[in-house]
Amino acid sequence: MQPKTQQRLINFRKSNRRMPRRRLDIQIDKVTYKHPEILSKFTTETGKILPRRITGVPAWMHRKITKEIRRARAVNLMP
Repeated sequence: MQPKTQQRLINFRKSNRRMPRRRLDIQIDKVTYKHPEILSKFTTETGKILPRRITGVPAWMHRKITKEIRRARAVNLMP
């Protein structure tokens, strides 16, 4: 069954896109608020946290990264 409009078809394709190649270069024990240089890989220049579909990390790791970025901001290690 096809979507009703062309825009809905485009949105459907966008939402069902495959994730980029998984990131295997990150050691999970290094992802702490004490290592802001590693956490800065997952933020933009303005400080926004990058989404999973761009970084390519699994959901559980993305939740951990987000939590640690917020901790680092609270202790003023990250902007």
